[in-house]
Amino acid sequence: MARGSRSRPSMSQLLQQHQRAGFVGRQRELSLFTGNFAVPPEDPGHRFVFHVRGMAGVGKTTLVRRLEEAAREHGALTAYADETAHDVPAVMAAISGCLDRQGHPLKALDRRLAAYHRSRHEAELAALAAPEEGPPGGAPGVPAGPSAGSLAAAQAGLIGVGMLPVVGAFAGGVDPALVARGADRLRASLGPRSRSRAADDARLALDPVPVLAPLLVAELNRVAGSVPWIALFLDTYERTGPVLDTWLPDLIAGERYGPLPGNTVLTLAGRDRLDPGRWARLSHAVRDLPLEPFTEPETRHLLTARGVVDEPVVQDVLRLSGGLPVLVSTLAQHPGEPNSAGATAVDRFLKWEDDPARRAAALACALPRRLNEDVFAVAVPDGGDPAELYGWLRTLPFVGERDDHAQYHDVVRVPMLRLQRTGSPQRWREAHTRLADAYAAWAAAAGRGVSPEQRWEHEDWRALRLEELYHRLCADPRTSVEDAVRDGIGACHEGPVQARRWARTLAEAGEDTGDPAVHRLGATCLEALDDPARSVVGALDLLVAGARADDRAYALTSRGRALHDAGRYDEALADFDRAIGLGASARAYTGRALAHRARGDFDRALEDHDRAVETAVSPVRPLAHRGETYRRTGRYAEALADLDRVVALDPAWVWPRASRAQVRHAMGRPAEALADLDIALSLDPDHRWSRVRRAQVRRALGDVAGALRDLDHARALAPADPWILGERGEALRAAGRHADAVAAYTRALDLDPGYAWALGSRALAHEALGDPAQALADLDRALAMDPAYAWAAEQRGRIATAAALAGSDAEAGPNSEQNPT
Repeated sequence: MARGSRSRPSMSQLLQQHQRAGFVGRQRELSLFTGNFAVPPEDPGHRFVFHVRGMAGVGKTTLVRRLEEAAREHGALTAYADETAHDVPAVMAAISGCLDRQGHPLKALDRRLAAYHRSRHEAELAALAAPEEGPPGGAPGVPAGPSAGSLAAAQAGLIGVGMLPVVGAFAGGVDPALVARGADRLRASLGPRSRSRAADDARLALDPVPVLAPLLVAELNRVAGSVPWIALFLDTYERTGPVLDTWLPDLIAGERYGPLPGNTVLTLAGRDRLDPGRWARLSHAVRDLPLEPFTEPETRHLLTARGVVDEPVVQDVLRLSGGLPVLVSTLAQHPGEPNSAGATAVDRFLKWEDDPARRAAALACALPRRLNEDVFAVAVPDGGDPAELYGWLRTLPFVGERDDHAQYHDVVRVPMLRLQRTGSPQRWREAHTRLADAYAAWAAAAGRGVSPEQRWEHEDWRALRLEELYHRLCADPRTSVEDAVRDGIGACHEGPVQARRWARTLAEAGEDTGDPAVHRLGATCLEALDDPARSVVGALDLLVAGARADDRAYALTSRGRALHDAGRYDEALADFDRAIGLGASARAYTGRALAHRARGDFDRALEDHDRAVETAVSPVRPLAHRGETYRRTGRYAEALADLDRVVALDPAWVWPRASRAQVRHAMGRPAEALADLDIALSLDPDHRWSRVRRAQVRRALGDVAGALRDLDHARALAPADPWILGERGEALRAAGRHADAVAAYTRALDLDPGYAWALGSRALAHEALGDPAQALADLDRALAMDPAYAWAAEQRGRIATAAALAGSDAEAGPNSEQNPT
């Protein structure tokens, strides 16, 4: 009996079978897609990418969901993402979540995604806690300061690779003076991104794709060996394409992030053709699937399948639907008597539904962009049984399901909006105001305990605030546009992804409410954000011009930070000066301090840090920034005082505690440094910077075994990080395992041929192995990379002198006067 019950399909499986049986039309597209599984990937006729495209309402999402079911029928692991995955890491997270639910978790990717989200909220670690490459005391250290040429190369590299921060609380830029250490590492390959742990943290937080994409590829290759196919589906590509097009073609080509497994098939669905500038090189791998409205035979087929065969009714559906599947399905669900020639599909739907409560609910729920039970209760305050009505609403053909919400199809929503806006402007304003007030209350709850200037960092608050903004603009665009501009400044502070979400909210509100000014502001900001030459700075140019007087300083501060991030320090200073002249907040003083610091003017930086600390409502972040500047100038006592206060005020904040550990270690207090790092790692066990720093401290305390354990943990998180391998070499050399140390340094140099510090350390290992010639060769290479590398010059002189003396002793012989014994 038990064996038989296991073989029976579940109710959900039966429902899916019924849904597939009712799928009508698109047989050509379905056949092309499923037939591809019969063509081996090695065959030139196999396609790796399918692109479903067509106008709104033509059935793209319905077809994509059917293709996903077909892929599963062929044994594929499948993953689906739509516009709710608004950037590349979010798409990767969606893919990982789908595969996990099918029993194939991508654990390594999940760990790095978790680290990415932590890093975004701790972007200061990347910018402020950039480690010197080598233990405190400098043996074998890095040159004390970079040459002018190295500094210029560092600045150019940071700008060229898009490394400078655009997210997080005012983190400032990665200091070029720090990344310039080891100058030839910048000359060997553009940018310092893998040169140190700090730069790697900044890359993860601010440019995560090069870190995460190789992990995704590696994980998919691991999974691919156990399944026939992996099928990935990205829907609503007309919205996500501007972001994903910068990544997806490179992912498929396999040259930048590693080759995807050959049994992977990707399906995109959007309104427009793929951008030929980005996709032309992959045209041979793409099968274009353009969708047109249903033909008359296809429409009749669907209607017959739904039991609609009366010819006048069929003719009415043909006229009203235009062949758009979503409308054909809606009209087929409620067949009735033909109406006048001027009727629309929405008119017909409302006429068919004779329950006034249901009619009112269907209209009211067109107003929100996203629906759940809470939103439904606000949109339909007097609708009887909310659970029953909401359940009915979700069965309608034009109401689609997303992971956490329902959503009207645009083809039906747009005319419903127009009907309500023009039919009763007063009810329109009241309904949108009611929804805006509800979202404001939800946002206030989500942002409780978070300072106003930090709320844009929090996704829960951010999503609710954007929905509130949408409804405020729909209710009264003229009085709400100034608040919208202020929101845009905050969104731009979080970078281009969040700025796009804000700008799209404006564009949609302007279109839905019929206000050209709001729509134009959103559209022009989107144009700027999609232009790599303008991006966030371009959007802020528009917002600075449109900001009201009391928001002008806020806008200038945000644009100053964006200019700083782009390496345009003089322009950034000008904006910060103007903001401070208008009476700006502590954030403007911090911004100007970081711009001064980036230009090497530490005295002015500290003056502005002092003002920031004095004027801040909460001194935690200004103190952390000032403490870091003190640390970089070697004023360890002042750095420690500031970081002590930060840790006391926010003991769970990881990077200030880890930075304090670095200060304590530099002051010769390794036991206290170890205590700080133990706590930091208890808060975040995968914090690699703290792992490597604790390894250094343990090594200084003689615990080489503990140091190697920490480095093994760090290496498991980032096997290709040359800094970790270099530090592993140091630990092995301290343990007297000089041959193993040479191997570790060599691996680090394979990954980073310009890693001068590793050359200096390897020289000492070669010397310990009795090979002074190889030691001198390594030191010569290090000095060729950076003639100002004083420690390397000192070691070269010492080893050369020792070698010369040893040679003289050998020539003198045992009976010479130089060796009387």
